[in-house]
Amino acid sequence: MIGLPKPRLRQARIVAVAAAGLLTASVLVAPPSSAQVTSQAPAAATNTIPGVDEIVSSPNIRLVTNLPKVAPLDATNSDLAFQGRYAFAGNYNGFVVYDVSRPSSPQVVSRVLCPGSQNDISVYGDLLFLSTDSSRSDDSCNSTAQGADVKESWEGIKIFDIRDKANPRYVKSVETACGSHTHTLVPGKDKKIVYVYVSSYSPRANFPDCQPPHDSISIIKVPVKTPTKAAVVATPNLFPDGGFEGSETGSATTGCHDITAYPSKDLAAGACMGDGILMDIRNREAPRVINRVRDTTNFAFWHSATFNNSGTKVVFTDELGGGGAATCNEEVGPNRGADAIYDITGRGDHRKMVFRSYFKIPRTNADTENCVAHNGSLIPVLGRDIMVQAWYQGGISVWDFTDSRNPKEIAFWERGPISNEQMIGGGSWSAYYYNGYIYSNDIAKGFDVLKLSDWRTWTAELVRYQELNVQTQPTYLGGW
Repeated sequence: MIGLPKPRLRQARIVAVAAAGLLTASVLVAPPSSAQVTSQAPAAATNTIPGVDEIVSSPNIRLVTNLPKVAPLDATNSDLAFQGRYAFAGNYNGFVVYDVSRPSSPQVVSRVLCPGSQNDISVYGDLLFLSTDSSRSDDSCNSTAQGADVKESWEGIKIFDIRDKANPRYVKSVETACGSHTHTLVPGKDKKIVYVYVSSYSPRANFPDCQPPHDSISIIKVPVKTPTKAAVVATPNLFPDGGFEGSETGSATTGCHDITAYPSKDLAAGACMGDGILMDIRNREAPRVINRVRDTTNFAFWHSATFNNSGTKVVFTDELGGGGAATCNEEVGPNRGADAIYDITGRGDHRKMVFRSYFKIPRTNADTENCVAHNGSLIPVLGRDIMVQAWYQGGISVWDFTDSRNPKEIAFWERGPISNEQMIGGGSWSAYYYNGYIYSNDIAKGFDVLKLSDWRTWTAELVRYQELNVQTQPTYLGGW
């Protein structure tokens, strides 16, 4: 979600095995979904808008369970990360650790109160990382909101020790310029170091720690065994000649919103407000931009990126309206607030991203529903390019972009609007595939677990991750 302008109060190691068994251990039964009605329709169904809280879906996907939010973590839900039998769910007030060894009955292992939106989250071994992009009085979990025009205000990265999942321990903070809206983990070549690529934006002359121009990211070096030594080691300028200047329909580039790294291929893709970039990250402390693209016709805000498994394509999302607007309607149309698919052509420094097509969910949403392309992940299917994606109140879409010029939806699931009378923000923030299930962090409704059953995706059942941060993209089954 696009943050409000300041001042605001505001691995990837993978093991692929042929076994499909899941760990089992659970003592709590999750409460049922609060949905009123469940109905099924073909993927790419008619444009009939479901009733308030009514669940509709294609026949090949179903809700397994839902866990509503609980105070004090009843603020906006945000991103997800996974490790072993655990799911880690960000919330603007902190984070929740779930035991998902039995996906039909997740258990809450711990809730950690630590306000600081967005609390974008990732995990690496015994470490958990949180992004703070709301100006705070200090770096503690007891901080209060404080203007970014105050020099002493703090924003940046918080690091927790999660060896004891029931009792995560806050061990280190690192302040970064303009805070940390999102971050991306990039393991060092020897695995003894993990780098944190910090994305932030919206500088202002009266912000002491966020001065324009802000064409850079911050890179934090974290010794895995001694995380208290974490520190910023580089702030590379990704736009030395300046980014997109902005237009009536497109955001100016004043930093990056999100970066997806593909460490095994030494690649990264940056979604940087008005620009999409491809980077060589062989030197983890000195990423190099090797190609840049713009879409001044249909893209308003370059939000996030996803590679296919072979690293020959990248999907960028456009968060038109900042995640708070109704953009899945006939007025906006199919090419805005959508995904854009680019093929990566050439080799080495001559690689270029070539536009092929747009994808947007084929259902009209109500004007009271915030709906736009948001966070998703590749589903580890052999021989095809298929991803699952969150669309806020547009729900969850599974779509195939094997043919870059002709993407198509193969499954969907959504709740009806929260209200028919007024715009109330909600819906799926992140929808990711992990070890046989789709997990979604719904802004308002809580933690959802879904099951996809489709002949086109059955090979994903053969893949088991030991750890998954979606913005640190893994290779599965050696690629193809």
